[in-house]
Amino acid sequence: MDAPVIFDPNIIILLPNHRHKSERIVDWSELTFETNNEETIIHFSPKLGKGYNRQISLRGRLTIEIIEAQLKETMYLQRKHESNFPFTSHFYLSGMSTVETFNTSEIKPSYIESTGKNYLYHLPDLREVEKWSCNTKIRVISIYAPVDYFQGFCIGEKINYNPILNLINGDRTSKFHLPLGENNPQILKALSQIYQCPYHGLTKQLYLESKALELFALQFNSCDSSIFIPQKLSLKKDDLDRVEYAKDILIKSSLNPPSLTELARKVGLNDHKLKQGFKQLFSTTVFGYLYNYRMEQAQQLLRDSNLSIAQIATRVGYSNPEAFSTAFRRKFDQSPKNYQLKN
Repeated sequence: MDAPVIFDPNIIILLPNHRHKSERIVDWSELTFETNNEETIIHFSPKLGKGYNRQISLRGRLTIEIIEAQLKETMYLQRKHESNFPFTSHFYLSGMSTVETFNTSEIKPSYIESTGKNYLYHLPDLREVEKWSCNTKIRVISIYAPVDYFQGFCIGEKINYNPILNLINGDRTSKFHLPLGENNPQILKALSQIYQCPYHGLTKQLYLESKALELFALQFNSCDSSIFIPQKLSLKKDDLDRVEYAKDILIKSSLNPPSLTELARKVGLNDHKLKQGFKQLFSTTVFGYLYNYRMEQAQQLLRDSNLSIAQIATRVGYSNPEAFSTAFRRKFDQSPKNYQLKN
């Protein structure tokens, strides 16, 4: 398997007004490639915005991919995964994406990958459209391993409800997308060490390989067997579309959000279905989603602006800076000031 490239020529990039047309908006000759030993950096075309895709190839075809981007406008990536799709570990540090999947009953038809969370997945022989938002800076680290990478670590019988072990034991058809929750302090430390790797040459390769395997180990450890049991999707696609619309309304009115009842009425759902839909699509409550979005905005402002803590609190919908600081500390286990100083 060649090292995975998010902007390879098989991916079709679509504008928002043309998302269902097979129409590329980027000429691959517009991208700038830098190659240095085992590392490749792909700089984004000006049509897309500012940013890069950095790929580091390690032993055994293990690959670390780092993406940083500030898009000019919302972008859609239309992909068709091949049968040799790699085992993927995925960490969102900022930004979010919405993914629609097609022609599969094993994966949700629509799901969100959001800031501060991590995912483990294997999605061979699958077609999808991923929507990247331009509202916030995207910072993502992914680790790709060929399917046979872990076979030397695990020998066992097939277990019907555990697709990870089935995959490791040779079932290449095993298909799953597992949301594993918040990036805990151990995960954040390992991700930071990848970003700030101080080494070169062989030492760099050994160090980054150890960090990649550490992140896989932390994810494996966090897996509970209950998450492998398939869950019946209870809402229809039309209802899920209305939940997506409610999410958009919530984001646009994040400084003065509607009540739950008002939001449900705006999108044509009752309160119960709206709450059920947010749990199904975003794994949180309606106002839990709003809280996460506000904290994501706060992170970006603390990192990329010179605003005071009080000004940032107001920008993200908090009239009381102390209430904002408490909310931020609850989410990220540090004060806004400490985060600002470190970034």
